[in-house]
Amino acid sequence: MKKNMGSTDKIIRILLAVVFGVLYFTGTLSGTLGLILLIVGVIFLLTAVVNFCPIYAALGLRSNKKSA
Repeated sequence: MKKNMGSTDKIIRILLAVVFGVLYFTGTLSGTLGLILLIVGVIFLLTAVVNFCPIYAALGLRSNKKSA
């Protein structure tokens, strides 16, 4: 797994994961929408931690500036 995620992308994913988690656990979002956003938040957090996005890899995209 080569890193394909830049620092800005990583920060945005972490912030979105935190926002989704807070919205879910405070009860602002609940039900199906809340669960979907919570799952998306967990995926964002995991991809940010490992610096790899499988969707980027499948599409041949990179958000980091380093050469392949």
